[in-house]
Amino acid sequence: MHQFEAKGQLYARPDRESPVPIRNEARVHLGEVLLREKDSMLYEYDFGDGWIHKIVLEKIVSPSPKVKVPCCVGGARACPPEDCGGPYGYAEFLKAVRDPSHPEHEDMVEWLGGDFDPGHFDLEEVNRQLAPWRGGL
Repeated sequence: MHQFEAKGQLYARPDRESPVPIRNEARVHLGEVLLREKDSMLYEYDFGDGWIHKIVLEKIVSPSPKVKVPCCVGGARACPPEDCGGPYGYAEFLKAVRDPSHPEHEDMVEWLGGDFDPGHFDLEEVNRQLAPWRGGL
């Protein structure tokens, strides 16, 4: 479950029961929504947890055969684990995994399946995950 919002318009999978108009995200190209540098949109992921991200068009560059898209050019910090409870749940999760004396420490480490470094970011891994979308879906 997710949706994008730009300039008051929602983009998502069609939903006949929605009380507000939604454009089919599969029929809209990003270049039709973010037109100029610094244009932005909101991306809401997992409605129950409240993850909301602001996406900003930083720079428009000319196409190059050397650059395979989509690709990530940089980043910071690890992605929170799935189903950790949104921003507030993630904050509580971090407290528990960082403190071995925390009452939920052992349960959280077991749930995660090992250690978690919130500062870790692996650019090569992100681009490996994006690779299936290069050249279209």
